[in-house]
Amino acid sequence: MNIGWNGAVKPAEEAVISVYDHGFLYGMGLFETFRTYKGSPFLLERHLDRLTDGCRSLGIRYQADADTVRSWLRELMRANGLEEAYVRLTVTAGAGELGLPLEDYTKPDALLLVKALPAVDERLYEQGRELALLQTRRNTPEGDVRLKSLHYMNNIIAKRELLSLGASPGTEGLMLTSEGWMAEGIVSNLFFAKRQVIYTPSVATGILPGITRQRVMELARAAGYEVVEGLFGWERLIEADEVWVTNSIQELVPVTRLRDQQGLVHTVNHAGAGPLYKLLLAAYRQETASSQI
Repeated sequence: MNIGWNGAVKPAEEAVISVYDHGFLYGMGLFETFRTYKGSPFLLERHLDRLTDGCRSLGIRYQADADTVRSWLRELMRANGLEEAYVRLTVTAGAGELGLPLEDYTKPDALLLVKALPAVDERLYEQGRELALLQTRRNTPEGDVRLKSLHYMNNIIAKRELLSLGASPGTEGLMLTSEGWMAEGIVSNLFFAKRQVIYTPSVATGILPGITRQRVMELARAAGYEVVEGLFGWERLIEADEVWVTNSIQELVPVTRLRDQQGLVHTVNHAGAGPLYKLLLAAYRQETASSQI
């Protein structure tokens, strides 16, 4: 497997990160996950803006250029024989002294990884998936707003809990805040609708402000729907007309079954995708279809 390493493409075994890298020692690093359509990364500028802003807040001097990343990604995909790709761009702080830093990180490392997009049965977008309420609480962000950082233990603990429940393949887990408000999925943001109003947990709950989440809100408002960000309890999902989750790889996926911590399952919208969800998925896919290299 070939990988991207500081703008170049090389075999994975040739890329070496120092044991003194503060990404390894202290989790000082960020990443973005996105995918391609027609070989082109979708919403790349938004991902890079979030990455750059996050690096600035951590004192990591990294400025991403969209055209450079596109060219780098095309080269890497060719080297791995991929026409489409699941992409992860990671920026780690770079090597430093043992101990907390006294100044900015001036020599970060950038790592570009790709793999084939996971196979998805299109029936998923009609029949939906299950969403299981977890006991694992969403931790609070390290700063004012959650960054897509290398501090991923909370998500991994949540994933281990989901697996321990014996959940069916494809089930997503939902974390609450310590106060009991719905936050987000292990790898997704949450939406629900009631009487033609769309709701999504506020960034104030400590969720990652997802790129796909933001675009879906924009598409909904452009279509004339009210979108409300706020603090909501699990019971709001039970009462919802429609529920769906979003991420950059799987786009929008309907939730048609809700499982509480006692194992009771509630069916959403007669176990099928709802009309508002279908409208937004179509709008989103119309944009991705026009994505060009």
